[in-house]
Amino acid sequence: MKQRISENQGSDQFRDQCGVVGVFGHKEAANLTYLGLYALQHRGQESSGIVSTDGKQFYQQKGMGLVADIFTKDRLKRLPGDAAIGHNRYSTTGASELNNAQPVSVNFAFGNLALAHNGNLLNSEVVRSELEAYGAIFQSGIDSEVIIHLIAHSRGSTMLDRIVDAVQQVCGAFSLVILTDDGLFVARDPYGIRPLSLGQLKNGWVAASETCAFDLIGAEFVRDVEPGELVWIRRDGVHSYQLFPKVSPAMCIFEYVYFSRPDSVMGGRSVYSIRKRLGRQLAKESAVDADVIIAVPDSGVPAALGFAEASGIPFENGLIRNHYVGRTFIEPEQAIRHFGVKVKLNAIHDILNGKRVVVVDDSLVRGTTSRKIVKMIRQAGAKEIHMRISSPPTLAPCFYGVDTPTKQELIASTHTEKEIRRYITADSLAYLSLDGMLNTAPGEHSGYCAACFSERYPIVLDGFEAKQLPLFESAELQSKHMAPSVFTSEVCFESKVPTKKQTE
Repeated sequence: MKQRISENQGSDQFRDQCGVVGVFGHKEAANLTYLGLYALQHRGQESSGIVSTDGKQFYQQKGMGLVADIFTKDRLKRLPGDAAIGHNRYSTTGASELNNAQPVSVNFAFGNLALAHNGNLLNSEVVRSELEAYGAIFQSGIDSEVIIHLIAHSRGSTMLDRIVDAVQQVCGAFSLVILTDDGLFVARDPYGIRPLSLGQLKNGWVAASETCAFDLIGAEFVRDVEPGELVWIRRDGVHSYQLFPKVSPAMCIFEYVYFSRPDSVMGGRSVYSIRKRLGRQLAKESAVDADVIIAVPDSGVPAALGFAEASGIPFENGLIRNHYVGRTFIEPEQAIRHFGVKVKLNAIHDILNGKRVVVVDDSLVRGTTSRKIVKMIRQAGAKEIHMRISSPPTLAPCFYGVDTPTKQELIASTHTEKEIRRYITADSLAYLSLDGMLNTAPGEHSGYCAACFSERYPIVLDGFEAKQLPLFESAELQSKHMAPSVFTSEVCFESKVPTKKQTE
């Protein structure tokens, strides 16, 4: 039996993920990290933190809230040194509290270490339980801390050995920046699910979740960190290692659809241009006679422009967004219908009155916000309202670092397109097809994780545990440039307390 569609099922968007930044070899490392985090604010608004080093000790500042509110001039002055890492958090594991803010930093037998992580480790609970059985004491509820303990418990003889050892024992999505006394380590999971890029400064290097961070600090984009790659940035240069066998990449397709800033570049392509192409493809698949195209701002604008170009129907700013709405607001004592949406969006009567309107949005998750927007547009005098979504129906949750509703809460998993159209009260509703989306994105179909649309997960889930696909039964570390050693490792099939790696 289909569940009843509720008016109050929560947000109608996937929640943002996290953003990471690392800077090495620049005298203003902490300041540049702060600016990088500012550019990545859209990836997480719950907490933010920076750890820096002057070569003698590590310094840390963290807080709850937005980057600009946390890092005052006085706080930044407490972060000296020419190397730093930073993190913006939106929680996917662990409560939203200061204790769970990143980066996570420790001092142990091998020196100082700090880590920031974007993604989600699927086997973290299993590994955590085993580490606790061997005496590990965890200070937070986040999965990222598991990697810290794996490094500390490793029997590797160097910091590089230990980081490789730890990374090869975790499953899931991870883009990591790790600051040590030996330099800055940058790593990405074998599938490259979460993005990570390298840039170069006049004096130093930078890594960040998105290239828009490079633009703000004046860094030159060099390349994306490859799936399964570990990059070690040291005083004597940059060294690269491939930790896992090559497999078909599976970067999150939702980065192109919604998550990333449109001015970022991923996979060698502008996010903005891809979103416009998605809109053009949507117009080809679901043409409709209309007078005006409008977008649900801000993320729906590029797709709406593409739809307008392909259809020949003019684009207008029919919905205006209030960019100064905070995380909470005080509602009036007298109830106002759809008050929450009206605080954030307002319809322009002159543009919509008497018109056949196409409304383009990037996704439709629960349908609650779309329903309110359609009613707002109708109240502004629209004669017809045709909802167009520049991604396929969202059928399944994400397990790779995005906070998503349960499958039962996703309206497309429990209702037909016709039922959804009736619920949101639109005259018509159409989604972009899965093939249309994948053909529009750069690369082949196998190059992306589209599990939230297809329910085909690149990393196999087995209850609360996760096992990598069979290609990962063994892994060999091979240096691309100046490899100091070679390791072999069992990866992700069984979570074991770390043992010494065999070294050639």
